[in-house]
Amino acid sequence: MSDVDPHNASAKRYPPRRSRRRSDAEVDAPSQAHRADGAYEAADPVTSETPVTSSDEDTQVGIPQAVPAVAHEHVESERPHGEARPEGQPTPRRGIDRKRQRRRRTMILIAVAVAVVVAAIASIGYLGGLRSLVSGADDYEGRGSGEVSVTIPEGATGRDIAQILADADVVASPQAFENAYSSSSLAKGIQAGSYTLRKHMSASEALAMLLNPASKADLTITIPEGFTKAQVKDRLVSIGQFSADEVDKAMANTQALGIPAEANGNIEGWLAPDTYTIGPNESAESLLKTMVNLTIKRLDAAGVSPADRQAVLTKGSIIEREVNKDEYYPMVARVVENRLSDNPETHGLLQMDSTVLYGLGKTGGIPSRDDLAKDTPYNTYLHKGLPPSPIGAVGEKAIAAVMKPSAGNWMYYVTVNLETGETKFASTLDEQTKNTEELKRYCSSHPDVC
Repeated sequence: MSDVDPHNASAKRYPPRRSRRRSDAEVDAPSQAHRADGAYEAADPVTSETPVTSSDEDTQVGIPQAVPAVAHEHVESERPHGEARPEGQPTPRRGIDRKRQRRRRTMILIAVAVAVVVAAIASIGYLGGLRSLVSGADDYEGRGSGEVSVTIPEGATGRDIAQILADADVVASPQAFENAYSSSSLAKGIQAGSYTLRKHMSASEALAMLLNPASKADLTITIPEGFTKAQVKDRLVSIGQFSADEVDKAMANTQALGIPAEANGNIEGWLAPDTYTIGPNESAESLLKTMVNLTIKRLDAAGVSPADRQAVLTKGSIIEREVNKDEYYPMVARVVENRLSDNPETHGLLQMDSTVLYGLGKTGGIPSRDDLAKDTPYNTYLHKGLPPSPIGAVGEKAIAAVMKPSAGNWMYYVTVNLETGETKFASTLDEQTKNTEELKRYCSSHPDVC
């Protein structure tokens, strides 16, 4: 055997020149077996994770060494000299070449897949235009110019939208947009509302703008439960961008708003709490009418007769201002009913702080002794029965509680923890006094909350 160490990377970095006559030792060396065709075969590959080191310990037999990639192609696997390669076994060079070919094919397949996806996305608009061309539908070219507002109603189909756009001269023909719509899997994501588009747009461009949230021209406004008509007005002015004068005039025209006769011309309590979309051309009157219609719809759904609507809304509005947790809605509704009855505890007086505060133009806090002494139509400590009108917006939960209050003989309740909203109910004044003392202790230790 040759003195050449088969594990020494430096000993087999480069093959000898073919023009040089080789010694017997070189012929016998297992690290460079010569094939019949004169080519050299690669040695067994060495992993790229093998640490590179020059210490004596690492060059011992059996420890693979890092070999430069170029050496792989010129050194043959170790095999006893003269032993024939098993039939059908690929040479190391052929194995390496096949691996490289597989990697190239894999990269090509990945590139093709990416190209197909990109082309599919890009073709959404193109296919619509192509279908319009094939079908002969008139279609504008390009992104259009100017501005035009269009409103897509709730539940509009692709055909409905196409006609709306054609009528506004956004697209050249309904068929052009229908073609673009049916060619896009995203088209069903178009939302109802108002949009700012351009005139003379291609159908595919119009579709793209309708799918872009930035094109929506709507404003949204939320009216919470318990909001008074004054608070609704402030929100319509600050968020809805209506003028205060326009809102005042609209609220005064209760007949146009569809306020029932039982409301006695007062819109308070009839403005349904909800989130509303304000179109670019919508008036304050039309928006308020939508709120009134929603309240009537909810009353009808709850089974409230027209004759009872005002009373239900008045009770419900008190509950909205008194309750801080959903679980207490039907319980407070029962207290309202119990106090309105002829009873030895309140003698028909509601004694609700919320109504006293409303009569003084306040919307929160705890009434003072002076507040409780002031005689207003809404001071239910002084006047029996319900106040003259609701005191705020009434939600569906409050309406449901009024229609189906909890069973119980409670006459009083007090929130004893203003942070958690914990509320305790009592049937007698003595029990209520004890619960009120608990609230006082809480306020003493939490002056910043009370």
